[in-house]
Amino acid sequence: MDDKELYKQFLKGNMTAFEEIVIKHKDRLIYFIMQYVKNFEVAEDLAQDAFVYILINKKEYDFKYSLKTYLYTIAKSRAINYLKKERRIVPLINDLMDDQAIEENIYRKEIKQNVRKAIKKLKPEYQSAIYLADIEELSYREISKILTKSMPQVKILIYRARRKLEEILKREECRYNG
Repeated sequence: MDDKELYKQFLKGNMTAFEEIVIKHKDRLIYFIMQYVKNFEVAEDLAQDAFVYILINKKEYDFKYSLKTYLYTIAKSRAINYLKKERRIVPLINDLMDDQAIEENIYRKEIKQNVRKAIKKLKPEYQSAIYLADIEELSYREISKILTKSMPQVKILIYRARRKLEEILKREECRYNG
């Protein structure tokens, strides 16, 4: 079942459907929140808080948006509120790539390490845009809702982020080859 069908089942009182939603989205949601709070335990708590919010306010979900967008928007709000409360300012993205499997060759590892280093050099809003577009593969509409920006702003943001990333990677390549 897709997310919307699971949610409809949840609205009818099927808690197994809600559990499936949690299982399906929990890990990536925690990872997304980690980009804000930089603490795994806090990210877990905030992700759980986002799911509890849905559980308590189940009728508030608008089916014209994907459930993933709705969930990430709630999680982003929880993370920002946490940071405000903690009065901390942190870069949005610290580490975008998953750890490499042992079997992968060294060349692929080096490429990913270089991309990670380059992404860390981007400004925070570019890091978020690249994460949501290229790692999470969300639509512009979903990204627009999560980042609370218009569609044209999101398109420009992603375009600029990719161009800046490409520029950094080329500059680094010249440094290694030159």
